[in-house]
Amino acid sequence: MKQVLAKVAEGIDLTSAELEAAMEEVVAGRASEAQVTALLLGLKMKGETVEERTAIAKVMQAYAVTIPTEVQGAMDNCGTGGDRSYSFNISTTAAFVLAGGGIKMAKHGNRSISSKSGSADVLEALGINLDLGPEDLGRVFEKAGIVFLFAKNLHPGMRYIMPARLALGVPTVMNLTGPLINPIPLETQLLGTSRPDMLGSTAEILKNLGRKRAVVVSGPQGLDEAGLDGETQLAILENGQVTLSSFQPEDMGMERIEIDQVRGGDAKRNAEILLSVLKNEASPFLEVAVLNAGLGFYANGKVDSIKEGIALAREVIASGAALEKLRLLQEYQK
Repeated sequence: MKQVLAKVAEGIDLTSAELEAAMEEVVAGRASEAQVTALLLGLKMKGETVEERTAIAKVMQAYAVTIPTEVQGAMDNCGTGGDRSYSFNISTTAAFVLAGGGIKMAKHGNRSISSKSGSADVLEALGINLDLGPEDLGRVFEKAGIVFLFAKNLHPGMRYIMPARLALGVPTVMNLTGPLINPIPLETQLLGTSRPDMLGSTAEILKNLGRKRAVVVSGPQGLDEAGLDGETQLAILENGQVTLSSFQPEDMGMERIEIDQVRGGDAKRNAEILLSVLKNEASPFLEVAVLNAGLGFYANGKVDSIKEGIALAREVIASGAALEKLRLLQEYQK
């Protein structure tokens, strides 16, 4: 650990092996808080490479609680958060649409950090049990085709990192790691980030972690989702290659909606919004959810274009299939 800390302090990039060894010391509780703080700060100051971010994610995932399941082809649509848009729970809402369209959704998330309601908060308000054990979570996934994985309970090594993060009081590489470390192995992913400068590098990390297909998205005004208030930027991972793209709402045949119109509230209010969308009640919330679910279908490879994904999302919601997935999750994850 001392050699690693000395190198990052000098601004020297670490090899994957060096950082994996250091992170294993951290998540096993063998590093001091001062060492963890120095590691996170040193990486932030010099700037983390794709190899370093990949190494951190691999160790964190290896030390996550194992969820036993026979389900194949899992997908997640978790974002980094931290965009301070105070929007409703867009990706959580879209997850039910994707599940209703036949995708096996391993929805990974946490309580709120920068908004009034994180994915865990809104799902708890809808009666979802955050504290099921791994075997029960595996059974939920197999029966419902969707499961919520509460990050706080499934990454025990985080307890050795949180004191350092709180002491630093600034974003570190760990803020960007959560969406990468789903306890269930993923084949495909839609990942939102408020950092458009990191679109391509994040897609490269997803490739390194074994995703067959993925889309990393950054919306207008730093939204960590696709938005209808301006340009949405994308990095698309397909056939081992990463390409950058962007679109405006009009490109998708959709009207512009200002971000103020999709602001949420506390967990109770956001639960009401989520239900209204799944019940197909016309609103700006429905339109933004449809856009992001459409992107999810495209990221999964179920459709060949985002426009086709948007059309499929509308069909799934109108049919009641998305609402039925919420009902199933309420039945089995309780």
